[in-house]
Amino acid sequence: MHEALTREEWSRRAHAHAERVAPHTRPFLDRRSRGEKHPVEDFLFTYYTLSPAQFTRWHPGPGVILLDASEREGWKHYRPATTAELEAAGAGEGVSGVVVAVEEFVAERGTAVRFTREILANTLARSGTFDCFGLHEWAMAYRAQSNGVRHEDAPLRLGASGTDDVVEAHRIRCSHFDAFRFFQPQAVERNELQPTRESQRRMEQPGCLHASMDLYKWAYKLLPAVDSDLLADCFDLAWDVRVTDMEASPYDLTEWGYEPVRIETPEGKAEYVRRQRAFAQRGNRLRERLAATVERLLDGVDDAASAPLDSTGSAPRSRRSDDAAVPVRAAGHDGATRQSGAGGHIGAMARTGAVGRNGASGVVMQGRTARTRGDRS
Repeated sequence: MHEALTREEWSRRAHAHAERVAPHTRPFLDRRSRGEKHPVEDFLFTYYTLSPAQFTRWHPGPGVILLDASEREGWKHYRPATTAELEAAGAGEGVSGVVVAVEEFVAERGTAVRFTREILANTLARSGTFDCFGLHEWAMAYRAQSNGVRHEDAPLRLGASGTDDVVEAHRIRCSHFDAFRFFQPQAVERNELQPTRESQRRMEQPGCLHASMDLYKWAYKLLPAVDSDLLADCFDLAWDVRVTDMEASPYDLTEWGYEPVRIETPEGKAEYVRRQRAFAQRGNRLRERLAATVERLLDGVDDAASAPLDSTGSAPRSRRSDDAAVPVRAAGHDGATRQSGAGGHIGAMARTGAVGRNGASGVVMQGRTARTRGDRS
């Protein structure tokens, strides 16, 4: 069922979105025009690949017809709404509109859609780990006397030797590949886990700050099939997480207005875990919303022709015939199970999960097994 928005309605929503994101995009653009850098706030626009202009552009998501929006007919993954769609939405006679071209999007971006579905389901199925204390940032600054300082505009709060002492006095258990790959060479073997790009979909867990930030990435990689409200909510979480990530880092950011979370002390560890648990809860709520969006993209789309072949060389069976949605139950850090949102299910989103180190059971899935080879989106 489609919803139709008049030009006045969708223009108002587009303006509201632009105003919502402007407090983040405008300062970054101003700094960039002056050749200035910010060690905390630039990250979401430099590490991640969505430009401020792309972030500012509003998208309604699938199933929403934008009336009198001929300027969008040339936008990628938009198409004119059909007469039947306009009539079903009660748009009246003699009107035209555009809508996100879901079938075209899934056909072209199917690998990204299925990878996102898998990593979201696997992460939701795992209990969060809350004993890492943000030491990934310290491992990136290890042996600074030999390797140099990663952030030139921010000195090390404890100095190089003090930073090394913290690294050497703690267990490091970083599960996130895109943090681990920036470890200094001398810190790599200190990590009790050795994540890889291939293992990312199995190792991601909701307690990881970088996994929470990456929800923004998974959302924008599926534009315009993800609505901008969800995208902006993911960005807001990523922004808050980034602040804590850097406040708990070895860098002195007081000049920039950030007070340290001193994870080398018991009080600092407790504060870090408190924030980490709150981020994990926010992150899982967004995962469930994003997972529901991904399922709606795939619902009703016959993807057998575009999906990779299975190990026997056969195409996967149709979702409609054997991919009945199954409950996804994930154990929280207290061992209690909960059912995901999106109507109580996420559908056949990933291969059967393994039992985690803390007893959290993985997701038991039926039907088609996702077989993407990595994040190629």
